[in-house]
Amino acid sequence: MTPVMPADTIDLDEVALLLDIDGTLLDFAPTPREVWVPPSLRQTLNGLLARTGGALALVSGRSLADLDLLFAPLELPAIGGHGAELRVAPGQRSDPDRTPALDPMVKRKLASVAEIGPGVLLEDKGYSLALHYRLAPDKGDEVKAMVTAICESFPEFPLEALPGKSVVEVKPAAFDKATAVAELMQLPPFAGRRPIFVGDDVTDERVFPILPPLRGIGFSVGHRAADADGCFDRPADVRAWLDGLLERQAVG
Repeated sequence: MTPVMPADTIDLDEVALLLDIDGTLLDFAPTPREVWVPPSLRQTLNGLLARTGGALALVSGRSLADLDLLFAPLELPAIGGHGAELRVAPGQRSDPDRTPALDPMVKRKLASVAEIGPGVLLEDKGYSLALHYRLAPDKGDEVKAMVTAICESFPEFPLEALPGKSVVEVKPAAFDKATAVAELMQLPPFAGRRPIFVGDDVTDERVFPILPPLRGIGFSVGHRAADADGCFDRPADVRAWLDGLLERQAVG
């Protein structure tokens, strides 16, 4: 693990914590529905939310509705759908018209990719559509090639294919996690704080370059991303760091 900021050097009155979910806070599972949220993580996130004055947000490709199911009974501030949804305060509703939805015709075409064989799973997130091949790793190249061809066949709908860990996700090209983080950091209680972002894959790597102008820092997980300031080895290390952050601040 490349050294990250020691917990006792961070002032929670001055920072905003921005945290990816899958592969960062949570360990991967065979399917997205099988991930497990440790009860202690809910307690830590809730404690950090209070300690930062509300300046903690989840940053995920999952929808807000999915995040709320995972972390129930918490409804945390969050960026959902790779930036399609934004919730600044617990319980707040995201504006459904802030970003374009994925066209139904595009969804139907992409859904046909799952027919290439067992183990290729379709996940409709509303604003995007993901094709998982963790259960069929031999189909990865074929899935990616088919998705690329489909995206290119719809020039009237600017699309972006996001490669991830055993997944390809397609969304409108108009938004991403970086644009949403930049927007979030202009809104209270995040505005004026120093963002600390943690994420693990290529969809998160776009956030790292926008952090320096905000006096922010970023950490990757599992590998040292090009623009990250450090990295954690695995999600368990991220959870332990957050636990330590809350404990040290409580003692201080």
